[in-house]
Amino acid sequence: MNSWGVYFLGFVGKYGYDRILKVLGRHVRDFVNGLDNLHEYLRFSYPKVQPPTFFCQEESATGVTLHYRSKRKGYLHYAMGQLRQMGKQFYDTDIHVEVLSEQLVGDYSHVTMRLNFDNSAYRYIQKEDEEEQEILPITSDFFFEVFPFNIVFRQDMVVHNVGSGLATVFPDLDGKKINDAFLLARPLVEFTWNMIISHPNNLFEIMSKEPVKRERNLHNRVQNSDYENANRTADVDVELMAFQSIIGDDYKDGNSANAMESWGDGSRCLKLKGQMRYMPEWESIIFLGTPVMESLSAMFKTGLYINDLSMHDSSRDLVLAGTQQSEELKRALIQEQKKSSKLEESMKMLDYEMKKTDDLLYRMIPKPVAKRLRKGEPAVNTCEVFPDVTILFSDVVGFTRICSHITPMQVVSMLNTMYTLFDTLSEKHRVFKVETIGDAYMVVAGAPEKTKYHAHNICDMALDMVRSIDHLKDPSNGNNIQIRVGIHSGMVVAGVVGHKMPRYGLHGDTVHTASAMESNGKEMHIQLSSATYEHLKGSHFIFERRGTITIKGNVEIETYWLKGKRDKDGNAQAACPQFEAQTISKAAISAAEPPIDEEEQVFPSVTGEDEDDVKSIRSQRIKMETSGNSLEESMEEGRAEELSVSKDGGLQDPHIEMESPEFDGRDSIMQSPEGSCDSRCSEKSTMCSIS
Repeated sequence: MNSWGVYFLGFVGKYGYDRILKVLGRHVRDFVNGLDNLHEYLRFSYPKVQPPTFFCQEESATGVTLHYRSKRKGYLHYAMGQLRQMGKQFYDTDIHVEVLSEQLVGDYSHVTMRLNFDNSAYRYIQKEDEEEQEILPITSDFFFEVFPFNIVFRQDMVVHNVGSGLATVFPDLDGKKINDAFLLARPLVEFTWNMIISHPNNLFEIMSKEPVKRERNLHNRVQNSDYENANRTADVDVELMAFQSIIGDDYKDGNSANAMESWGDGSRCLKLKGQMRYMPEWESIIFLGTPVMESLSAMFKTGLYINDLSMHDSSRDLVLAGTQQSEELKRALIQEQKKSSKLEESMKMLDYEMKKTDDLLYRMIPKPVAKRLRKGEPAVNTCEVFPDVTILFSDVVGFTRICSHITPMQVVSMLNTMYTLFDTLSEKHRVFKVETIGDAYMVVAGAPEKTKYHAHNICDMALDMVRSIDHLKDPSNGNNIQIRVGIHSGMVVAGVVGHKMPRYGLHGDTVHTASAMESNGKEMHIQLSSATYEHLKGSHFIFERRGTITIKGNVEIETYWLKGKRDKDGNAQAACPQFEAQTISKAAISAAEPPIDEEEQVFPSVTGEDEDDVKSIRSQRIKMETSGNSLEESMEEGRAEELSVSKDGGLQDPHIEMESPEFDGRDSIMQSPEGSCDSRCSEKSTMCSIS
């Protein structure tokens, strides 16, 4: 601790405090006597600090006896190191510190130490005191006028004289004991005659025990009662109103209670700070003090005015300068508060805009991937292999025909309405929207967030898409918009590729197969591959086996129609709102469905944009056989159409008779008998599951 005290003196010098220490005293004795005043000065900069106290006794030519009191225990050697370094650094004097006593007094540690050094300045001060005795004397009245806040008391502590300024607030102080009317705040010693005599070089601060109340000038009567509220304004302190208007306190109304609200009870304890001097001619001690005021408002509340202060010292200047600095600091504080408020609003706006930016980014790129890119990872590092995901494709049936009959803005409006609906469903089912191209909509489950329920989530999404699209109308003719949906599961590589216009993309044969499931499907039907079907075995989804189709590359894939889903009670919920789901056992299906002759199928005619397709494939025919036989389809530009030419030249979907897999009580592979369709279905709609 001793070495730390030595180091600390150099440490505070780096922050400019050495400039204060250099001018604290001409000699070592002056420095030691002024230590207490130094801590008093620092208390203004650090209001909550509880500084130690230092006071000297028994000064001689060989040193001085120093009393050190502090609430912090164990800092004795720290203070000793500072005293030694102070003498060496500022006065080139070696100080030998000898501890005389150390005791605990209440909450304070009281240490008495002897500082031994060459105190030749003490003899010089004594010689000056002898010469000053020949100075011409002055009258006591003049002396008291110079110090209006003086208190003269004798050894019995009884006050015999009070200055004019102090008498205005304590008119009955004369004749009382000073230690009955005031408390000694500094130094930390007993408020007795002997203690005061032994501390001639210390700064004393006393505080009144009783609060001081200003004598308010209340006008109890108003002679001129021309106003309705004359009785209310009678109790108003006019001087207080005027003063509040000067210092900026608003006076709200004429009610005296409101006028005094900011005043509280008007009480303040008067603080006086000054020096105690023994006057041998009077056999008394005189306290030469000045009031310590926090502000002009506090001065006014205690009943003091500027002219009550001494004009021969800097008391008036300090009060006014302090008020001016206080007002300047107050204005600066208000400006800083305004700036802080604006900065806070700007930060809120920035957070809001950043949130909007993040939301937009997370709609384009998955959140985990976006965070990795923000950390500086190369885009190619975000690519990874996902061994099992499920992909969904959908598009609008007859989109080219619809676009040819409506304006571009109507096309945009139609797609926006549809995609907004699908986006809401994607958030509901926790699937990621990959992209939209024209009328095509693509989502994936299982990437970038892996889940074993990817097929379930996609199928739930598909069922809701088919149900919800029933409420959207075709702008060209007012009929319901129809979509095709295809689903496939498998392995993909997913990630962000490139730097310009980065998008999260999927790559691999699984993507092409899922697209083929959609392009080879039927309107308002959900076609899924056997790979997806295997993931859903034992689930509550309802399927119908379609058969085998051939996609690009002469690849044969067995597919199924997703018809609906069973609820918790076992009731079927169909994809088509007009379809009334029925739970039919395998025997019931066989009994209810009559044999179908392919030559006797009835097909509605094809008109409009499909006429060209009819001419090009009129000679082609799709043969569908039951029990898993192969399916031969006509392929043109990568799009398979399940079409058959009827006897009257019309082109229609064939009625497909399928063998249902064994019913295990969990998967229900449904076929509905003819005639179960609700009459509300449109003539061309194939939303119902009736073939």
